[in-house]
Amino acid sequence: MSSRIVSVFGATGVLGSAVIRALLKDGMFTPRAITRDTQSEASKKLKAQGVEVVKADSLDKASLEVALKGSEAVFAITIPIFPFKAEGPNELVQGKNMVDAAKEVGVKFFVWAGMPSISKISNGKYTNVVHYDQKAEVQEYLKSSGLPNAAIYLGAFLENYWKFGLLKKTDTGFNIAITNYKAGDREAFTWVERDAPAAALALLKNYTDPSKNILGKSYPVVNACISYTELAAKTNKALGVDVAFTTAPPTGMAAMDEMYESHAEYSGLYTATPVPNPDLVALGVKFGTVEEWLEAEVKPRFGQK
Repeated sequence: MSSRIVSVFGATGVLGSAVIRALLKDGMFTPRAITRDTQSEASKKLKAQGVEVVKADSLDKASLEVALKGSEAVFAITIPIFPFKAEGPNELVQGKNMVDAAKEVGVKFFVWAGMPSISKISNGKYTNVVHYDQKAEVQEYLKSSGLPNAAIYLGAFLENYWKFGLLKKTDTGFNIAITNYKAGDREAFTWVERDAPAAALALLKNYTDPSKNILGKSYPVVNACISYTELAAKTNKALGVDVAFTTAPPTGMAAMDEMYESHAEYSGLYTATPVPNPDLVALGVKFGTVEEWLEAEVKPRFGQK
């Protein structure tokens, strides 16, 4: 295996595990999985693939320094701590610990899975989406650290169809219900397991080349910016059954309700970047389409048996 180690946080989740699979398949780097529970079923599956699984807690910087030692690069994501809070253990603390530990042990490149600040985008209209604002604050801290870095931003996970039961069976077909979204409101969608790892890998492979101008930049990874009504129509066509979109009631959680409302108001947040992202395309990322995702992932799961 390669001596070039990339330590991956969130290694047992949707994004982190997908990054590990991409690193294994490509072979230029050796993934190291960072997790709090090395005995979980997901950790055992990683070990079975030959992945080094190391125990560390993002709220404990000392454990991170031990876990990251020998890493050339880091792929980092923080996990929201419920209930959301501005002080105490939160994503900001997690992210700063990751950055500090990486810098302490001599990591050369840090890929941050971040999000833009909703407070800034909305000029203070939405102030409760702390899980975005804290990720944005971590990114600013990362930039100020002097550690070479780049960030990827994701849209709504297309995998939420089955990961969170978004595509719900009805008597006539399926329904997609989204809080605070109206029929014409657009969302940025990401085929996370396919294209987020491809984007991360492209950054890792090219960060040492100054001509690529990667350092310090943020890269939205978006496969489509369409309405949920359009997504339902495409799903209808793929499955051959009725697929409807409906507006779901508020969740009652300010952070989540404002997240949905801001996404709806600002068309998924990334309208300044063409789809697919030309900067990532220039680095060799070949984006999939919603139609390809429906054929590859949705029909086998939801199609008629």
